[in-house]
Amino acid sequence: MRFMMLMIPIGYCTAEPGAQPDPERVAAMMRYNEELKNAGVLITLDGLHPPSAGARVSFGSGEPVVTDGPFAEAKEVLGGYWMIDVASRDEAIAWAKKCPASGNEIIEVRQVQEMSDFSDEVREAVSGFEDLPHVTAAHRHQVHR
Repeated sequence: MRFMMLMIPIGYCTAEPGAQPDPERVAAMMRYNEELKNAGVLITLDGLHPPSAGARVSFGSGEPVVTDGPFAEAKEVLGGYWMIDVASRDEAIAWAKKCPASGNEIIEVRQVQEMSDFSDEVREAVSGFEDLPHVTAAHRHQVHR
């Protein structure tokens, strides 16, 4: 089962473009990332630039409207994510609990939807996309070694 662990750093919504993390915090996080990799559960991970460097495209008026960051209404934003492949929701939560997060960080754990989760009607609507190449477990281990 694939899960995304979404890092939500409180206060990141007001970070300036180019904000740099504390090197000691990065080193601690890299040790955690190495643990995920060595356990064979890590698929991918990335950190994200702050919202002040981003844009949102909304469709409320029926037409796309682009708003440059920062976003005044944002209270919680993503700072990064991990995609992991584990046997259960409990195992995903156990990995999230091991993260060396600080007191102003939250990790949200969300299972990735698989084609088998959907009805026949939904699978029909995505016909042709279910065959997109997926990274196999063997390939994941080769990529992350």
